Amino acid sequence: MVIKKIEEEFKTSLKTGLSTEEAEERLKEYGYNEIPERKIHPIIKFLSYFWNPIAWMIEIAAILSAIIKHWIDFTIILILLLVNGIVGFWEEHKAENVIEFLKQKMALNARVLRDGKWKTILAKELVPGDVVRVRIGDIVPADIVLVEGDYLVVDESALTGESLPVEKKVGDIVYSGSVVKKGEITGIVKDTGLNTYFGKTVRLVEKAERVSSYQKMIIKIGDYLIILAVILIAIMVAVELWRGASLIKTVQFALVLAVSAIPAAMPAVLSITMAIGALNLAKKDAIVKKLVSIEELAGVDILCSDKTGTLTKNQLVCGEIITLNDFSKEDVVLFATLASREEDADAIDMAILNEAEKLNLIEKIKNYKIKKFIPFDPVIKRTEAEITNEKTFKVSKGAPQVILDLCNADEDFRKKVEEIVDKLAENGYRALGVAIYMDGKWHFTGIISLYDPPREDAPLAVKKIKELGVKIKMVTGDHVAIAKNIARILGIGNKIISISELLKKLKGGEIKEEKFDVIVEEADGFAEVFPEHKYRIVDSLQNREHMVAMTGDGVNDAPALKKADCGIAVSNATDAARAAADIILLSPGISVIVDAIQEARRIFQRMESYVIYRITETIRILFFIELCILVLGIYPITALMIVLLAILNDIPILAIAYDNVVEPKSPVKWKMKEILTISTILGFSGVISSFLIFYISDVFLHLTLPELQSFVFLKLILAGHATIFVTRVRDRLWRKPYPSKWLFWGVMGTNIIGTIVAAEGIFMAPIGWKMALFMWFYAHLWMLINDEIKIILLRSYSI
Repeated sequence: MVIKKIEEEFKTSLKTGLSTEEAEERLKEYGYNEIPERKIHPIIKFLSYFWNPIAWMIEIAAILSAIIKHWIDFTIILILLLVNGIVGFWEEHKAENVIEFLKQKMALNARVLRDGKWKTILAKELVPGDVVRVRIGDIVPADIVLVEGDYLVVDESALTGESLPVEKKVGDIVYSGSVVKKGEITGIVKDTGLNTYFGKTVRLVEKAERVSSYQKMIIKIGDYLIILAVILIAIMVAVELWRGASLIKTVQFALVLAVSAIPAAMPAVLSITMAIGALNLAKKDAIVKKLVSIEELAGVDILCSDKTGTLTKNQLVCGEIITLNDFSKEDVVLFATLASREEDADAIDMAILNEAEKLNLIEKIKNYKIKKFIPFDPVIKRTEAEITNEKTFKVSKGAPQVILDLCNADEDFRKKVEEIVDKLAENGYRALGVAIYMDGKWHFTGIISLYDPPREDAPLAVKKIKELGVKIKMVTGDHVAIAKNIARILGIGNKIISISELLKKLKGGEIKEEKFDVIVEEADGFAEVFPEHKYRIVDSLQNREHMVAMTGDGVNDAPALKKADCGIAVSNATDAARAAADIILLSPGISVIVDAIQEARRIFQRMESYVIYRITETIRILFFIELCILVLGIYPITALMIVLLAILNDIPILAIAYDNVVEPKSPVKWKMKEILTISTILGFSGVISSFLIFYISDVFLHLTLPELQSFVFLKLILAGHATIFVTRVRDRLWRKPYPSKWLFWGVMGTNIIGTIVAAEGIFMAPIGWKMALFMWFYAHLWMLINDEIKIILLRSYSI
């Protein structure tokens, strides 16, 4: 009757299948059984790297440089712009399209009944109502309702996260993308393409878009500097024109000043810093697909870790062996081994065979001969073997209640076994009953507990991740009891909740959305999780303003990996998971995540110190020149000096990517208020020091205007590079870690070049070596003053 209803529902027949005409009509209605592609043309993707606030600033700077015919400046800015785009594009080019990978997971061919004849067609041509046949080794081509046959055992781990193969019988649904491990059965196609369980996962992946905190930071800094530069330059131009200055001269200087105010090297420096960090992570078996994910990983405060295959081995092993009826431990394992078959590669059979090897039973087993073997069947829920040695007997293993029935156990014995099974279940173990048939009846010999054990490195990795200030939450499709047991062993915590039950309460109105988010935030882990649940968990944690990393290895993890601030595909992950992730681990387990987090935080420190330096320099130069023009009515440096200043300031700073830093012990994030405050105050401190030396050179040293401009130029070079040493550490600048040799000599090299240019008068009036050495002393004295200001500001933010 059930099968007849299914036939009526899908308007098909198990005897003839669909007609060719009907299949064509349905193909028009439902579309092909495939995942639609969503590709971005490489050229469009490359051009996207030039469409953001900082990029706009650099592009404007390049145009302005061309207008005023400063071709050297134009060339340097253009090179920096292209370097930024090429580095970003090249590093992320390795990220193949997620949808492409998911599509490839679909079966290429399917056996289908059309016009009363069985034929093989392309799986993409299947439609709802098609009668299909699946058997061992097949990838299920669509969501199928099983209607005729004995049973199937399918591996759905890549879809649902379940660590064991799942038994399916007539009336059940098998999902597209799952793999048939045992059996052969006929079914009717229920859903195809994006309507399948598999396809809904793809939709979640497409839906999972996010803007990184790095992108937000770039936009905020871009806005800040653009507004600042536009306002100040507009005021300067207006005042100069009001004073009757030459329009051409004023506009030319304004354009040059605008070029110097725009941090042209910022995207290149940050991209190169992240790219070099990506190379360091690659040496530690962590492949970075998206550069910004490094910065995101540094700020992660919650790690949602998939259980199966990540925290555990995804390999069943035998736990405690409980003997009954005076049989020994070796007897129970021997009988269970004889009731197993190695060639089936069944997870339970392999666990028992491994246990037999541990107990040195393999040689003994060779003395027995199997006359007949009945494989596991979801209907009888046990295996059975007829054995001959000196005498003939039978052995069986299977679900404990089935073995109890087989042995005709009395109530007392049944109760005893059920208590053992319940206790094992509470601790997260699966129970397997073992029996032997001799003396004319079946005897219950014992119970073998089975579990998926934690990886050897997992407990230490969990401990280290916690020490880094990151809370780890386990996410699994397994039962709550199993999840609690693993969480207890690993030291994750004991607050494991069923996300399915929680969502039912939310849907039923028992709890509100805010309460749901709080419960998710406070939980140590989640059990009975489906793909849409993983996505929902990440979304809920992000609603509570957490930076979330998600590990995974299966198709079921892809949406959450894409949604997370940093998606991490673990070793042996499916193509779909790797495509959705930001970072791919080559080594098994999560130990490498510890190294990745530490490296990411070191990279973040380099980026933060550069950002503070760059904003400080922009403010220092902009305000000093602006105030000199407005208040004193003179140009403190020439347009050529501004160009030289931009070149000497930005090129050596690329070495900051190799600087020595100490990674923070807790998650980091862009504290824009703190960064802008420190940068602004340090910048104005620089303005004060510039005016002071300007005053000294005019009143006491009696320099001519050209000499004064050269003197100020050298001061801006030396003080600017001294600022690098101030901003690179959040402690006294003379404390460890010391600057790397690349940064130190890069800075000192440009300082020396700037000193030679000013002292000898190359492109400007000479000031001589005495004045140059005096400026070295003065600039580095203010470096110590600025360092003290930095410490005071940092302390005020830490209070």
